[in-house]
Amino acid sequence: MIRNYFKIAWRNLAKSKGYSAINIGGLAVGMAVAMLIGLWIYDELTFDRYHENYDHIAQVMQHANFNGRIQTQNSNPGLMGPELRTKYGSDFKYVVQASWRGGHMLSIGGKHFVREGIFFEADAPEMLTLQMLKGTRDGLKDPYSILLSASTAAALFGDEDPMHKTITFDRNYEVKVTGVYEDLPDNTSFSDIKLMAPWELWLIQNPWVKKMQNPWGSNFSQTFVQISDHADFEAVSAKIKNAKLNNVNEGEKRYQWQVFLHPMNKWKLYGEFKNGINTGGNIRYVRLFGMIGLFVLLLACINFMNLATARSEKRAKEVGIHKTVGSHRWQLIGRFFAESYLIVLLAFMFSLLLVIGLLPLFNEVAGKEMGIPWQNPLFWSFNLAFIFITGLLAGSYPALYLSSFQPLKVLKGTFRVGRFASVPRQVLVVAQFTVSVMLIIGTIIVYQQIQHAKNRPVGYNKQGLVNINLQDEIKKHFEVIRTELKNAGAIEEMAACMSPLTSVWNTNGGFDWEGKDPNLGVDFPNNAVSYDFGKTIQWEIKAGRDFSRDFATDSTAFIINETTAKFIGYEEPVGKTLMWEEQPFTIIAVVKDILQESPFFPVRPTLYRIAPVNDMANLVIKLNPNQSAAKSISMIENTWKKRVPDVPFDYTFVDEAFGDKFLAEERIGKLSSYFAVLAIFISCLGLFGMASFVAEQRTKEIGIRKVLGASVVNLWRLLSKEFLLLVAISCILAVPIAWYYLALWLSNYDYRVSISWVVFVLAAVLALLITIVTVSFQAIKAALANPVHSLRNE
Repeated sequence: MIRNYFKIAWRNLAKSKGYSAINIGGLAVGMAVAMLIGLWIYDELTFDRYHENYDHIAQVMQHANFNGRIQTQNSNPGLMGPELRTKYGSDFKYVVQASWRGGHMLSIGGKHFVREGIFFEADAPEMLTLQMLKGTRDGLKDPYSILLSASTAAALFGDEDPMHKTITFDRNYEVKVTGVYEDLPDNTSFSDIKLMAPWELWLIQNPWVKKMQNPWGSNFSQTFVQISDHADFEAVSAKIKNAKLNNVNEGEKRYQWQVFLHPMNKWKLYGEFKNGINTGGNIRYVRLFGMIGLFVLLLACINFMNLATARSEKRAKEVGIHKTVGSHRWQLIGRFFAESYLIVLLAFMFSLLLVIGLLPLFNEVAGKEMGIPWQNPLFWSFNLAFIFITGLLAGSYPALYLSSFQPLKVLKGTFRVGRFASVPRQVLVVAQFTVSVMLIIGTIIVYQQIQHAKNRPVGYNKQGLVNINLQDEIKKHFEVIRTELKNAGAIEEMAACMSPLTSVWNTNGGFDWEGKDPNLGVDFPNNAVSYDFGKTIQWEIKAGRDFSRDFATDSTAFIINETTAKFIGYEEPVGKTLMWEEQPFTIIAVVKDILQESPFFPVRPTLYRIAPVNDMANLVIKLNPNQSAAKSISMIENTWKKRVPDVPFDYTFVDEAFGDKFLAEERIGKLSSYFAVLAIFISCLGLFGMASFVAEQRTKEIGIRKVLGASVVNLWRLLSKEFLLLVAISCILAVPIAWYYLALWLSNYDYRVSISWVVFVLAAVLALLITIVTVSFQAIKAALANPVHSLRNE
């Protein structure tokens, strides 16, 4: 019997090809969008779960009162690890001190490779549960050892066994390969780490650490921990709260240091702190896309239900005949549910094909490497549940309502569906377009916010600026390379600096000035630069003069940005003294704020000072604007290979690095716009189907009106005005809801666009135009039909 139900259902679908295509197509697109979003959310929620100790790993972080606000940082003193092990050892299984990640040169047999790496204490591989392909997790116990990822080992040694082979590390150290680990997957915080070296080797490379007079006053490393099995993060955080405060000097106590643990399961989704409070992070995007996925799926289901209910009224006589020849109500219910589930199953199969085809593009836009989890029971459980619920919802109306018709009324023609039978469908259409208009508004606002930040003044000229990691060999040839490149016409100017133009690598406290509150703790980005830095980046001097070799006193001078001038309260700061660690520095200039950090947040008070090139970490080059960038880069590379042949020529355009700051928002904007387009497409499919149904219902009415002289325009207006009214109501409902949630989203940014009423008008006009285009096809087709064909049976 069930087989017959599905056979009849298939025949009904084949008979109404247009209806079937709209229903199956719309539902398939909705299901595909929901699957893609589901995969994205699953990837976000399972981030870092590759590590078996995921629920017990944390990063040690600190709150401190800087510049009148509580700021949060993940850097620690080098003594933090030993302090936690010594005084709080029972609460931790592992405590691991680590460097910052960065590029490191690996050399063997004349081959040189630069790979991203990190220095770890010996327990790190065990804590992170690295999957060792060769060697063991104890491979970092020797200071001159190294662990390589599988891809790095293959690049260095090919098919040879890398174990116990010696390679040159950072050109100065011979290290032995003691292990090869499986490359970490994309959805881990350490996915870009291709080598791990011992922490002791980092200390050997940086002898200044052991010579520090105030080791608790410098935050230069990271600390990772795995808490004991019986411990919990909040309790341990409370215990170690004063781990730093108890060790710093009186001057440092003003910062009110508070140490706490930030669990690994919150790194990805809850990584933002404002004024000492965790305000979330990527979790807001998970919620956003979860809602979008739910809404798009709901739109597809609404289409299904609308078209099913509309079409079911045409099948009233069919129900009457079946009941007359003896069919029971439960048999009719079974037939309608069979048709509903057949449509859902077909849509599901098409949606899988869409996901398979679109996943590579989706991964590219989302910046992920997701695959379809065919073997994951959760994936199939979700899909089966969706098939069951959707089929049940869509089939319930025709199954339960139509099966209750009295056959006598239906067959005599006295059956009427009632004047309010279309109200549920109208409500669903309004719901559909309310969601669609909200998505249109959201897409516009996200785009405006990104453009608003992109157009923000950066305080220097990004055009033609190149950043290069400043290696020791380059420092030795700095002036020679600069002179050769200028004489060759490859560059306009060249300088060195500690922090690159697109981030802050160094901050300092210990500043004092006339009128400063003695209880105020300050922490300013303090960028060491070489002469000609200002000429290279073409910063804008608002008052005073640039650094000059003609003034020996510039070695104890500061150039400050506008924010610093406002913060310290000097109306005319040039010539005033700023004390740093009790040493006087003269302010010689004020420059326009340079945007080095997030383009969505305020610029911090920043200082610039002259220092030797040997103290720098970055090289900034201004290319010759009178020739192509490609030619200039080629000339620089030739000089590079001649002077420092063992150092790979690896460079980054500053404008590209600045553009990377918008990647997260741009990805969200792109994905939102794609989903908005698909939501509108699904809504339009439903609208198209409904317009077809209404036109078919009123065929004879249209014929009579044409005979009586109605024009095509009059008939088009008659058939379209109901749908335009419904979409207008949707726009009215969508505006306040969209405004509320977008204002909430924008509140996360200090530098943000204002929401203009123009956006709402534009979204409403766009929605109405889309409605007119969608409905007009069926309306005009019906208006142009020959009335003879519609009236000949009367």
